[in-house]
Amino acid sequence: MASAGGDCDVIMAAAPTVASHPEAPVMLGDEDEESETRREAEAYKEQGNVFYAKKDYNEAFNYYTKAIDTCPSNASYYGNRAATLMMLGRYREALGDAQQSVRMDDTFLRGHLREGKCHLSLGNAMAASRCFQRVLELDHKNTQAQQELNNSRTVLEYEKIAEADFEKRDFRKVVFCMDRALEFAPACHRFKILKAECLALLGRYPEAQSVASDILRIDSTNADALYVRGLCLYYEDCIEKAVQFFVQALKMAPDHDKACLACRNAKALKAKKDDGNKAFKEGNYKLAFELYTEALAIDPNNRKTNAKLYCNRGTVNSKLRKLDEAIEDCTSAIRLDDTYIKAYLRRAQCYMDTEQYEDAVRDYEKVYQTEKTKEHKQLLKTAQVELKKSKRKDYYKILGVDKNASEDEIKKAYRKRALMHHPDRHSGASAEIQKEEEKKFKEVGEAFTILSDPKKKARYDSGQDLEEDGMNMGDFDANNIFKAFFGGPGGFSFEASGPGNFFFQFG
Repeated sequence: MASAGGDCDVIMAAAPTVASHPEAPVMLGDEDEESETRREAEAYKEQGNVFYAKKDYNEAFNYYTKAIDTCPSNASYYGNRAATLMMLGRYREALGDAQQSVRMDDTFLRGHLREGKCHLSLGNAMAASRCFQRVLELDHKNTQAQQELNNSRTVLEYEKIAEADFEKRDFRKVVFCMDRALEFAPACHRFKILKAECLALLGRYPEAQSVASDILRIDSTNADALYVRGLCLYYEDCIEKAVQFFVQALKMAPDHDKACLACRNAKALKAKKDDGNKAFKEGNYKLAFELYTEALAIDPNNRKTNAKLYCNRGTVNSKLRKLDEAIEDCTSAIRLDDTYIKAYLRRAQCYMDTEQYEDAVRDYEKVYQTEKTKEHKQLLKTAQVELKKSKRKDYYKILGVDKNASEDEIKKAYRKRALMHHPDRHSGASAEIQKEEEKKFKEVGEAFTILSDPKKKARYDSGQDLEEDGMNMGDFDANNIFKAFFGGPGGFSFEASGPGNFFFQFG
């Protein structure tokens, strides 16, 4: 990294003379005294050069400082100390020394180069460009100045692109531009803050916090870094802590517009959410719905908090039996935060309540993969059983009875449906209708056979395979059930009493 500061400006000093009679005091004139001071300063500088060459920049700094204190009118001493400070990464201090060196000697090329490098490292590419142009005025063949001038123009171009992309909310592009600019301006807090802010807006909170924290370790009063730290907490739904950082940022910079807006949004969001939660606990679901809806309109960028608000509103909709709306809200929550287990559980329950068992199983599987608890395993198993049951014939629906129907209600339902679909009643219909009614007649018999037998009914209700009970429904004979229920052969007959009307008659 020696190129950052350049070589030190070395001027070999003459060796100091030794007095022939050290015990006798020597009276020096003004000229001799000035010469002695210069030699002393040069000695300090030479010692500084030795330490600089050894890369012991702290010691080099100390000796260059002694040289300056001894002889503060020498431009090269400030130039050397500037080079050392640059190697230590202390660019702001280095800038002051470099500027002092060129104030003393406007033709000091290395001084202008160092000033330009400091400006560029700190992110002030325009000021850097002026310094490098001054070097080229003094030495138009200076290749280092030309290269650094090109670097300055590159940084200015990245700044321009980043500004436009930020307005377009293309935060990934801004991060890319700032990374490239920071290669030339490693000490620029402004570029680092812009990058950190965009990382936060992209949801890359640990990276954003790391950048902001690094700056705060150097400058604990940096309002922009405090704002970014607050922004990360705000987007991670740690709203109370976020407000503390925003307030601190505003103390450092009362006119910080972004911190002011974020603080206002954070406070409003927390208040609306808290009011909605209170209304929900009190059973005032209509008011809770309105408050959660108002909270969702405050800041569309706060994905994590909005995910919770959507899930909360979904819970309200489920209480109001608006299950489709509840599912939609939970889906919105998951879209914002696909790790939000509570939203998956709420949506899965709504799917169960609306008999969308495949969707319920999918959500419970997602939950169980994430959190393998006994409770989640049981929820998944229940959904899988209901899914399996939903794909079988619904014998309750075939008979037209409720799942809690009594034995008498099942018998009455069978009597009604069996007579309704008996093939003899439809003997005069088309072949297609006869086939359909025969199928329904058989299904009614199957339903009665299962639901009238307590053991089979229990297995059916629990979702177990009926085949395990030794019953092959493919070999089932509906007529036998019908005859057993109504008596025997010839126990009744269907007769027409007019167009489309039939009645049965017991023998």
